[in-house]
Amino acid sequence: MLLDTASLYFRAFFGVPDKVKAPDGSSVNATRGLLDIIAKLVTLYQPSQLVACWDDDWRPQWRVDLIPSYKAHRVVEEVASTPDVEEVPDALEQQIPLIREALGVLSIPIVGVAEHEADDVIGTLATRATLPVDIVTGDRDLFQLVDDSRDVRVVYTARGMSNLEVVTDETVVARYGVLPSQYADFATMRGDASDGLPGVKGVGEKTAATLLRSYGDLAGIREAAAAGELTATAATRFSEASDYLDVAPTVVKVATDLDISVPGHALGALDDAARGAAEALAEKWNLGTSMSRALSALASAAEAD
Repeated sequence: MLLDTASLYFRAFFGVPDKVKAPDGSSVNATRGLLDIIAKLVTLYQPSQLVACWDDDWRPQWRVDLIPSYKAHRVVEEVASTPDVEEVPDALEQQIPLIREALGVLSIPIVGVAEHEADDVIGTLATRATLPVDIVTGDRDLFQLVDDSRDVRVVYTARGMSNLEVVTDETVVARYGVLPSQYADFATMRGDASDGLPGVKGVGEKTAATLLRSYGDLAGIREAAAAGELTATAATRFSEASDYLDVAPTVVKVATDLDISVPGHALGALDDAARGAAEALAEKWNLGTSMSRALSALASAAEAD
């Protein structure tokens, strides 16, 4: 099970009321919420391994060099220098070190790669895994990794933790009319305002899906446009978007070849010393039942395995 960690702790921060505080008065809602999310996921899906994939660089410069608008609206303007600083609520920003510490005491490995996003870590680990893989995210961009033949699926959180959706090949085809292997090209053409991707003007989801069904991939569509096989209007749209289309696939497609390997740590119950450290952290920061639930879920998963 590969966690898109930032996606989950943002969801926890905005979904859990900031009522329970640490003894020093600081917020712990995102940390408690993430522990509850982990407890639920482990209980429901019983993974044998769990990896917290991390954004070592949430807006890699190499992606920005290709498309300057990439995630530009999320940059804190007053410190919009290199490296870019993402606009994150102060009460969440202050919890990130605690989140990392909580994952550490639970022996959940945190994996990030310099100059890459968590999506790229997930893409690489999912591609290299020899076991079935569940990717937990609220980001539909990761639908491109779904692959029934390799038992790679997405546990999609966008509708909330009470309405988790398991996304398979069939799900992607039914929703978008394209295969997961076509999803990155589909997203490139459609665009995504939340990521600062303009897409091809006048090409929405239905048109993108129709073109992919006819020509297979973006390269095939562009060749068809150049050969006069598309309508004059469509050909013009692709011609006008050519500079964007030359670089966008590199930005949209997640990396699958980073220099990392799947961590070998098996999920399981902690020994007495580790459990004591987890309980001490919970007491220090008032993580209470959230840490207890996470410990209990991990122990139950180990027994089931």
